[in-house]
This record gives sequence, structure tokens and C-alpha cells, in this order.
Amino acid sequence: MSFARPQHVLALALAVAVTAIAGCTSNAPAPRSFQEATVQPYRLDSGDRLRISVFEQPSLSNTYTVDQAGYIAFPLIGQVAARGQTMPALEGAIAARLRQGYLRDPDVTIEVDRYRPVFVMGEVGRPGQYSYVPGMTAQNAIAIAGGFTSRGNQRDVDVTRKINDRVITGRTTVTAPVLAGDTIYVRERLF
Repeated sequence: MSFARPQHVLALALAVAVTAIAGCTSNAPAPRSFQEATVQPYRLDSGDRLRISVFEQPSLSNTYTVDQAGYIAFPLIGQVAARGQTMPALEGAIAARLRQGYLRDPDVTIEVDRYRPVFVMGEVGRPGQYSYVPGMTAQNAIAIAGGFTSRGNQRDVDVTRKINDRVITGRTTVTAPVLAGDTIYVRERLF
């Protein structure tokens, strides 16, 4: 019967601890596409409420919400695909459909009336869904959600974002910009 030396037991315990801690950090740093997405034109998705105006057509000018399927229901022309579209592209699509037997030369403009929300989870005072404001950072969203708890990691956060129809999670600094629809997760700090 052989007994392990105390140094070997300590080394084994240290190796197990390092492996366990490494397992807790499963989310890799945010890919380059995270930063690139913050400087791209805004892409519409479910939950966005749009103010659509058709020049000299008050009966068509109103607010419309992008539904869960990614469409808006527009008078005369019915369902119009909005998910993934930029506002200029959607303006063009609505104008093209209105030209097909309804209006001769429609002038359509779109503004975002209310952006889809951001979600703040984890070690924050009030986890939940919050209104997005252009230019918002993870730190702004966390402040709105009641700030960090005493156990919250204040250095970096995990952000889950939809980019080109793919949902990606990556680790970013708290000063990184967030986009409408992002989920920000504040982890518990290790020490």
C-alpha cells in the first residue's frame, strides 16, 4: 500500500481547482463581428415599433410593430417582411408594394418609435427587460437594472447577440456598446 506525498496531493488539488475554474469561463471573448455589428446600419427585428409615414396619406401613416414572425401588417398591402431589413430597405419595399396599383409615387419614411428591449440578467439588483436607448453600453444597462450586486463581476460581462440570423455569446468589457435585443449577463466574481 503506497501513500501519496503531501506535495503530490497539493499539486493534484491545485490541478483540479485550476480545471474547475477554467470550466467556469466557457464564454470566449466576443468575436470581431460583435464590434462590427455596433457600427452597421440598424437591422429591424421582432419588438421594434416603427413610425411609418406616407407623404400626403394620413390614413397610412401610423405606428406599426414588427411581430414575432418578423413582419408588419400594413394597410392595403398586407404583411411586409421587416426582420433583418434596414429602415431604407423597408421604406423601399413598402413604396414598391404601394406602387402596384395603390399610389403613383409613394414617399415612405420610417423612424424607430421604440427599440426592442435589452435583457439584463445575473448579478444585478433587478434582473429583467429594459428599454434600449441608442448609444447604450453594458454599464448603462446594468445601472438601469439596479447596478451590480456585491457578488457581481464589474470588469466584464457576457453578451448574447443575434448577428446575421446567428445567436452568438461573447465576453466584453462593461464599457462596450450594446444593441437592441442584446442579453447582458453579469457573472459572479470568483474572489
